[in-house]
Amino acid sequence: MVQSAPSPPLAPPDELDSELDALPAPRRRERLATALVMVAALVASLGLGASLLGEIRYALSPTAPVELGELAHASLTPQLSNRYVRGAGLLASQGAIRYERPMEGDSFRLAGIAGNARVWVEIRVPEGMEGPKFVPPTSFVGRLVPFSSAGLRHAGLDRNVAAASSVKIEPDAWLLIDGASPRASRWALALTALLAYFAVWNAIGLFRLARPPRELRG
Repeated sequence: MVQSAPSPPLAPPDELDSELDALPAPRRRERLATALVMVAALVASLGLGASLLGEIRYALSPTAPVELGELAHASLTPQLSNRYVRGAGLLASQGAIRYERPMEGDSFRLAGIAGNARVWVEIRVPEGMEGPKFVPPTSFVGRLVPFSSAGLRHAGLDRNVAAASSVKIEPDAWLLIDGASPRASRWALALTALLAYFAVWNAIGLFRLARPPRELRG
C-alpha cells in the first residue's frame, strides 16, 4: 500500500502572528479617498443629469412651431412651456442687456417685448455684427420657457437686468430663446446618456468597495 506523505506540521501560534504582523496595513485612507471621489462623481452626474431634463423634453417635442402671433397680445399658458413657438413683436430698449458666453464668439441680447412685460426674448448677435450693423429682428422662433425654469445657461439673467436698469423681470415672466430648435437640443440626449454611464459606473464601484473582502481559501 502506498502511503501518502505526511502533511507539514502547523506553525506555532507565535510564528503565525509574526507573519501577520509583517503584512502591510490595509490602505484605509486611500480606500476612503476613492470612495469620496466616487460619491462626488455620482452626485455630480445625477445633479447635472437632472438639470438637463428640460432640455431632453424639449429635444423630444414636436418640431413644428406653435404660432403665437403678436407677442404683445399673446396669452401664454402652462401648456406652452418648453415648446417650439413662433411669434412677432418689437423689442423694448428699456431693461435690455448685452452679454457674452465663454467659448462662443457671438454675443447675446435680452430684451422685453414692447407692450408685454411678461415676455422676454434672447437673440443671438453674430460675431462682428454688434453695433450699428445689427438690426434687431421683429419675428422670432425658438424655445419658450418660464424664466424660473430656463436652465443653467440663463441663470441670473433677471438679476443682471435689475442690476443694469430699474426694470424688474416679474416672477411669472416667460423667455423666448430665439433660434433654439428641438433638433439643436439633441446634444442633451447624448450628454445625459454619458452622465448616466458615469453614475452607474460609480455606483457599481462603490458597491464593490463596500463589500467585505472574500476569505482566502487554501
